[in-house]
Amino acid sequence: MGHNNSLNKKLIEHLSQFVFERRFNLFNEVIKYRTRYVTVVLEDIFQAQNASAVLRTCDCMGVQDVHVIENRNKFNVDSEVDMGASKWLTLKRYNSKENNTLEAINNLRKNGYRIVATTPHTNDCSIKDFDITKGKFALLFGTELTGLSKNALDNADEFVRIPMYGFTESYNISVSVALTLYELTSRLRESEIDYLLSNSERDEIILDWLRATIRNAHLIEKRFVEDFDKHLM
Repeated sequence: MGHNNSLNKKLIEHLSQFVFERRFNLFNEVIKYRTRYVTVVLEDIFQAQNASAVLRTCDCMGVQDVHVIENRNKFNVDSEVDMGASKWLTLKRYNSKENNTLEAINNLRKNGYRIVATTPHTNDCSIKDFDITKGKFALLFGTELTGLSKNALDNADEFVRIPMYGFTESYNISVSVALTLYELTSRLRESEIDYLLSNSERDEIILDWLRATIRNAHLIEKRFVEDFDKHLM
């Protein structure tokens, strides 16, 4: 771990020479507000416009990880709506199993997340009353037409809903994500909870951002790592 941390810091120092100083300074500013305390899980979202709007919201709210479940529908992004947001997020796709929903939930739970379904339920609470202090949480959002699957609902630990005061049954998926994240991340920022990334997580993400920005970054990195390892021998 120590070797990797040292290498990452050296790599960041080296790769930062290949981007404008103002871009690198922006990376260092944005990373301060990134979090993995809350993460978003999208189950079978099929409209590219909605998918892209959700990614844009996650980036704007500082939510780094988005878990994408593809059971029946492939997750597609509309670049005009996305505005490049997916470039700055860590997307984790689940599409290789018969039951990708269960795989995603098990993976999240193994990593310490509370599984929170966003849907009206007999045991639900309003997002305004949701307890953010009990540990990190994964917010599950379902497909545009039918919401979350029975699998997702049966395996959720908690349920939250967004208050509504009109005739329509639900908000658009991208609006639901935006309202929920705005409420919960605002409360996180005002709390005493240690919700920000660790130093090593920050380094890993900044490295990913540099790789996504620099042309032929993989070749530059390969040469640097070879030289770095030689010096350690």
